Amino acid sequence: MLFYQEEIRLKAYSRGFHLITHTILDHLPHLKRIQTGMMQVFIKHTSASLTINENADSTVRSDFESHMNIMVPENAPYYLHDYEGSDDMPAHIKSSLMGASVQIPISDGKLNLGIWQGIYLCEHRNNASGRNLVISYFGV
Repeated sequence: MLFYQEEIRLKAYSRGFHLITHTILDHLPHLKRIQTGMMQVFIKHTSASLTINENADSTVRSDFESHMNIMVPENAPYYLHDYEGSDDMPAHIKSSLMGASVQIPISDGKLNLGIWQGIYLCEHRNNASGRNLVISYFGV
């Protein structure tokens, strides 16, 4: 069995949902060596998240952002944690709702995503710096 792990730093993205599939693939030099396996992508932050969804129509990403802002609004009067601004606590809640990692099967040296699937960085902060990802992939 082969095991690989890469840690990458993403550039700073604006608040919203961003396709990062190709950025991740650009950092996996050994992926072609794995015929059958799994990949996990983990984000090392508590105010951003990862998910897998529509990779073709950008309005899906806009709708995700709109819905999350309604579901988890800024400036809720019951938030106590607001040290870094009005987006601070909502970003933590959104991150927990969306999740800190995704897992994807590897088949024949490629990610086995559906035709319309891509990996999203869900950036929940207004002024975030780059984000760090740990990508672990393994198989035979």
